[in-house]
Amino acid sequence: MLFSLLMMLQFYVKAQNSYEIPQDVKRILFLGNSITYSGQYVSYIDAYLTLQYPDRDFEIINVGLPSETVSGLSESGHADGKFPRPDLHERLKRILERTKPDLIFSCYGMNDGIYLPFDEERFQKYKEGINWLNQEVRVNGTPIVHITPPIYDGSKGEAYANVLDIYSDWIISKRYTDGWKVIDVHWPMKKYLEDQRLSNDDFYLAKDGVHPNDTGHWLMAKQLLLYLGEDEISKANGMEEVVSQFHHGLEIWKLVEERQKIMKDAWLTSIGHQRPGMNVGLALGDALDKTEILRKQIRNLQKN
Repeated sequence: MLFSLLMMLQFYVKAQNSYEIPQDVKRILFLGNSITYSGQYVSYIDAYLTLQYPDRDFEIINVGLPSETVSGLSESGHADGKFPRPDLHERLKRILERTKPDLIFSCYGMNDGIYLPFDEERFQKYKEGINWLNQEVRVNGTPIVHITPPIYDGSKGEAYANVLDIYSDWIISKRYTDGWKVIDVHWPMKKYLEDQRLSNDDFYLAKDGVHPNDTGHWLMAKQLLLYLGEDEISKANGMEEVVSQFHHGLEIWKLVEERQKIMKDAWLTSIGHQRPGMNVGLALGDALDKTEILRKQIRNLQKN
């Protein structure tokens, strides 16, 4: 069975083929829903690349949008009927035009099954959305790395946990059928959760079953970094342990997090979207000016 084969590949074979960021890549874009907007895993990646490769001068842009899908689906009465889920189709062209990324990481799926048991039509909409995204980005000439959806905690509902298992397996299969670049965060997170619950029934990675806590975001970032060939972090138990290995690492990490918080709202507002209730943030030019000060502070710490 495909499911059994993929499980074996995930747990017993090093199937996360590594990917070296090309030397001409400067601007890296993260697409996704509220998990990406929350941004811990994005900040972890930004902080690590800033510390490990100070001369590369990467710009990490987070345009994750809460509630968003790539399938275009929305449940009846979403947000108490205030608004339907935003759809990436509405803003992708503007994102690519405004940010002009050199590399894209994309993480969708959590909202695309609409928190219901598996349905073939909803699955087809999800596959169509991911295929559309991949094609649009390729036409734009930008490489894209797909990330499997994080887990939905089975203690909150086995049926939906199974939906994301299926969605994740399908994306992983695209490595072999179409040569896609794919990072699996789903199965490593699931295994970690199951291992922890062997000794603690109350352990969780997402209190609401959906949104990962700091440990969950670390597990996501860890898989991304391993995919990027950063094998030295394989034994690390958290981001603080990683950044502590660098001179002024903790201070720089905090400055990177501040930079990310400023820029994600500025970019979202500048690009435009259809989700009410989001922070407006600073105008993009003002945000860039403010984060330039942070960049200089980071540089000064790296020199001392």
